[in-house]
Amino acid sequence: MTLRDGPDTPRSGFDPDSSKVYLVGGGIASMAAAAFLIRDADAIGANITILEESGVVGGALDATGTAEDGYMMRGGRMFESKYLCTFELFEDIPALDGRSSVTQDILAWNQTLKTSSKSRLVRDGQRRTAPRFGLSEQHILGLEGLVLLPESILGTASIADKFDPSFFKTDFWFMWCTTFAFQPWHSAVEFKRYLARFVHMVSGFDRLEGIMRTRYNQYDSLVRPLRQWLESRGVVFTFATRVTDLAIREGDGEMTVEGISYRRDGHGGRIEVEANDLVIVTLGSMVEAYTLGSMDAAAPQATERQGGAWGLWETLATGRPAFGRPSVFADHVAQSKWVSFTTTLRDPTFLRRLLDLTGNVPGEGGLITFPQSPWLASIVAPYQPHFIGQPEDVAVFWGYGLTVDAAGAFVPKPMADCSGAEIMTEILGHLGFQADAEAILRTSTCIPCMMPFITSQFLRRAPGDRPAPVPAGSRNLGFIGQFCELPRDVVFTVEYSIRSAQVAVGELAGLERRPPAVYQGALDPRVAFKAFMALHDIDS
Repeated sequence: MTLRDGPDTPRSGFDPDSSKVYLVGGGIASMAAAAFLIRDADAIGANITILEESGVVGGALDATGTAEDGYMMRGGRMFESKYLCTFELFEDIPALDGRSSVTQDILAWNQTLKTSSKSRLVRDGQRRTAPRFGLSEQHILGLEGLVLLPESILGTASIADKFDPSFFKTDFWFMWCTTFAFQPWHSAVEFKRYLARFVHMVSGFDRLEGIMRTRYNQYDSLVRPLRQWLESRGVVFTFATRVTDLAIREGDGEMTVEGISYRRDGHGGRIEVEANDLVIVTLGSMVEAYTLGSMDAAAPQATERQGGAWGLWETLATGRPAFGRPSVFADHVAQSKWVSFTTTLRDPTFLRRLLDLTGNVPGEGGLITFPQSPWLASIVAPYQPHFIGQPEDVAVFWGYGLTVDAAGAFVPKPMADCSGAEIMTEILGHLGFQADAEAILRTSTCIPCMMPFITSQFLRRAPGDRPAPVPAGSRNLGFIGQFCELPRDVVFTVEYSIRSAQVAVGELAGLERRPPAVYQGALDPRVAFKAFMALHDIDS
């Protein structure tokens, strides 16, 4: 049943039978937008083109490599039950095996293997099961007050502006900041949104209860099924194509894209855009300019942007305040960078020792953080296999450090300057596995990954720094991804990218079907009471 014939009308004159749609960027936001156009707007798949600068789709939801050379993931995003847009979209996308939808597969998998950590924190090589938050009454009042305070009053304040230094030494902070990748200098507004958005998870946070995982890595579990579904409907994926500018006609308070400039194989070109066509751009990039190291070499630190995502946004925003301020997010690498690492294990010793220490089988425990680590490092051992086709005698785990310019406790070098072997040495030291370190290192491949912009979306910002999914006056241009503004929802999530796509498509195509409201558990007295008890370290 079509849902186009509602009270809204397309801004662009969008016609599902003839309009062409150009999606700039091949991440999960663009792929979701293509799916919504086909499913909800009756668009013809062959009329939709995704223009991607690299040779792969999925954006930050990547996973690649081999058992021989080592697997690699830049990162993984947590899931939870209130990702309403994500689960609703993937209910219509078959899993790769075709036996169920992706959503059904995720829900069934998390019934089979529920997260319940017995070792959320590890100190001195000893696990801490269900660690106390350790918050003072002043800290709790600060958290509660922050949730209630209007964003307009918070302005560009940082988290550190709202809490005294003792707050950042509590186990609540260690668990919260490493689960979500916050730093004290990040935006208090984003921290407030996270507190409100995930208040229903506070009562089980010391065991990571409520956090969900996909059966495999998110590229295999989400990106590949969605791409397969889109390609089966004729969607065109055009790779190695960097969009450099949009020709926008402006006048009478309206803006209409008339052309797309791009470069491919060293040559420039232009796509003509008709008035009833749509252009939807993924702004910015969390993973632009990432670099990889090896067991013997650190990941190089990029000194300049190497891709087109930030450059395109800067070009579009010049002279157009409604398009946001990309420099707010792109020009502070020291405050947005960190290093992740993926380790491929060809010997069972590490996972055997980890099981003995944590009491959790791989996939059950979730993130393990080392509060004594100057790098503020964490690791997670997922269920094996984590990659489709991964051999039975090979395992994979992932980790990251938030404070990458500090010298380690066991390796006296900044994490940013460490090879994979050195990163593994530091991790093994915090776990207390030194006796087996030589054997583990000899049979492992650890690949470091430096990401200069990975938490750029958390940087302090003001209203207007992120544009609306469809800017005022736009006839056929929309913005999606982590750097457009969606009130109340939280960036650095798959849900945010997918919600932004649904909002932009809905407005541009005039759809009646719009995203469900963002879940706000703080408005539920039962949820608020459980969170109150947990913050006070009172067992309910």
